[in-house]
Amino acid sequence: MKLKRENGRSLFRGRGFPKRFPPAGMPHLALVGIGGNMGDVEKRFEKVLRYLKSSRVLRPLETSLLFENPPFGYIDQPYFINSVILVETVLKPHALMRYLLWVERRFGRKRSFPNAPRTLDLDIIFFDNLQLKSRRLTLPHPHFAERESVMVPLRFMSAAIRPK
Repeated sequence: MKLKRENGRSLFRGRGFPKRFPPAGMPHLALVGIGGNMGDVEKRFEKVLRYLKSSRVLRPLETSLLFENPPFGYIDQPYFINSVILVETVLKPHALMRYLLWVERRFGRKRSFPNAPRTLDLDIIFFDNLQLKSRRLTLPHPHFAERESVMVPLRFMSAAIRPK
């Protein structure tokens, strides 16, 4: 059920979105952005969430509402559905990035060109309170504050994880 539709954007609930899960006691917290616009995105998100819940290296703690919004960059493509997931993990940042890229491939992600349509996109937005800049990873995500796909769903999550 769509909660609000405005300027081609809408917030809505899906299976497991939003939801809170019990902690497993892993040492690190990360906020992960999830998005997609090809195929049955809601069903894929449900399967990804189920997959992450069974992981030995990462566990979801909280998911946001789903947010449908227009693409940016390459705009001749379907609207995206996005959400954010607070996870706990035993992985360090670069290992978490590699793991998320592996999950993307497992769920059919193919990289053809920047901002292309995609089955699944997983991005690390925050990792603990870490600031990191390397060739492959920048934390926090360099453009998170400009992305509705992150900021709108984040507004509906626990106040403790919102950026100041």
